[in-house]
Amino acid sequence: MTAITLRRAVWDDLDLLQHWDEQPQVKEAIGEDDDDWHWEEELKRSPAWREFLVAEVAGRPIGFMQIIDPLLEDSHYWGEVEPNLRALDIWIGEADALGQGYGMQMMQQAFIRCFADPAVTAILIDPLKSNVRAHRFYERLGFEFVEERVFDEEVCRVYQLRRAVWRERYAA
Repeated sequence: MTAITLRRAVWDDLDLLQHWDEQPQVKEAIGEDDDDWHWEEELKRSPAWREFLVAEVAGRPIGFMQIIDPLLEDSHYWGEVEPNLRALDIWIGEADALGQGYGMQMMQQAFIRCFADPAVTAILIDPLKSNVRAHRFYERLGFEFVEERVFDEEVCRVYQLRRAVWRERYAA
């Protein structure tokens, strides 16, 4: 399998990200109500609490990932959270890249990025309640179900990957 590389999303990715927003697998992953990421504004910003990343296979962009500090994130999407967490959004934008193991590689690279900060205790993720395939994917990666919550009028399942679980499964 060809290795994934993650690179910072830049202004030149605008058309690509907007295209991916319209893809059925992305809409399924993020929901119909969460389809405006305001790319034109957000790609111009680089706040310390967020990384926008594009996943590439042999130089071909195939997916997107966002890593945030949910305590510092300016929309307060996650509400009241404890310090030293990270939260992820991930999707494969190209349909022919689904089912190839790229999402697994993206997540494993995200784990390394997140836990490189020794203060980070856990990673959060919030797939839609209806996205059963995503639930199984995250559970296989070691994420544990925390609760159901409504975010932006969408019912989601909140999962977390604790540092201790990551260390046991991946860093040993």
